Amino acid sequence: MATANPTQQESTAPPRPSAERVREILIVDDHPLMCDALALTLKISFGLKNVRTARSLAAAQEQIRSQGVPDAVILDLNLPDARGAEGLVTLRRQIPNVPITMISADLENAMISAAMAAGAQGYISKSLGREALVDSLRRMWDGERVTPDSYEPEHAGEEDAARAELARRFASLTPQQMKILRLICQGRANKEISYELSIAEATVKTHITAIMSKINARRRTQAVLLANSVRLFEPA
Repeated sequence: MATANPTQQESTAPPRPSAERVREILIVDDHPLMCDALALTLKISFGLKNVRTARSLAAAQEQIRSQGVPDAVILDLNLPDARGAEGLVTLRRQIPNVPITMISADLENAMISAAMAAGAQGYISKSLGREALVDSLRRMWDGERVTPDSYEPEHAGEEDAARAELARRFASLTPQQMKILRLICQGRANKEISYELSIAEATVKTHITAIMSKINARRRTQAVLLANSVRLFEPA
């Protein structure tokens, strides 16, 4: 029986995560000073020549489509068009194999748990010093899941797995369905959603049926509870 060539096996295996392979970063943050300071730190600390920036989730998505997939993303928790885990869930759908680091001043356990369950490679504080920030990013890009020292996971085992599975279901929603779910969570009626999005009420109902099927919810109230359980949308 012929045996596989070890060299061939190695060449076809997916590359292992490595900070050395991260050469192009996308920073998504609506605060210009924070964005510029972070970009400069990354350029100096990692010797990067190309650090891209975007001020909103929509701008980040468009930039990925037009300029290509970056090697890593640093994503602000709260953006003008996405607050909470929504930005992460949305980008994870678009770039499933790219490490995404959440960055925020919000270090609440529940929010960190939700972000990690939704597929974040790590979660870091905006107040980190330069050395700690660089070390955290390097560890994440080497494949480690990194969270703040103060973080205490709320759940373990099956509950963590259930939350991660729920986040994957939300990631299957289309952009329009995500908008409708956000409005449902705000307590809007179908007629209000129709007016807000300039679509027919019948179309809203069709989307809601699809949403319920994808996230395995029977009623609107259950859909809201599920969205809240993964901190999908945070109040402005």
